[in-house]
Amino acid sequence: MRKDKAMTNRELQQAILENFVNLQRVLTNLTVKFDGLSDNISKLLQLFEISAKSFIKKQEETGGRGDEKVMLDRLDTLLDQNKTIAKGLTLMEEKIRHRIYGDTIEPTMNFQKSPQNMPNQPKTIEPQQKMEGNKPRPRPLPRI
Repeated sequence: MRKDKAMTNRELQQAILENFVNLQRVLTNLTVKFDGLSDNISKLLQLFEISAKSFIKKQEETGGRGDEKVMLDRLDTLLDQNKTIAKGLTLMEEKIRHRIYGDTIEPTMNFQKSPQNMPNQPKTIEPQQKMEGNKPRPRPLPRI
C-alpha cells in the first residue's frame, strides 16, 4: 500500500524556496570558480609575456638566428590564443552573472574590437550603452 500525501500550499512554497536557494548557491559557486579560472589565465598570460620579453632580450644579447624568429612567432600566436580564451571565459562569466542577477551588469572587461580591425562596419550602440542611465543593481543573495 502506498500512502500519497498531498503537499500543502505552505510546504510547496517552502520546497520551492529551498530549491531556489540551493540553485543560487550552485550558481554563485560556479561564478566564483570562473573568477578564479579567469585570474589564473591572466597570470598565465603574464608569465608568457614575461618569458617572451626575456627570450627577446636574451636573443638580442646573443644575436638572433632564424630559428628563434620562428619560435617568437609561435609564442606570439600562443599569446593571442590565450588572450582569446581569457576573453571567452570572461564573457561566459558575464552571461552567467546576467542569468543570476537579471538585466545588464557592468562588464568586467571591454573586449570591443578596435575600428582599425573592422574597416567597413557601422558603429552599433551596445545595449549596455543604451541603458547606462537606469541600470538595475544586482540583488544580493538571501542570508540563511
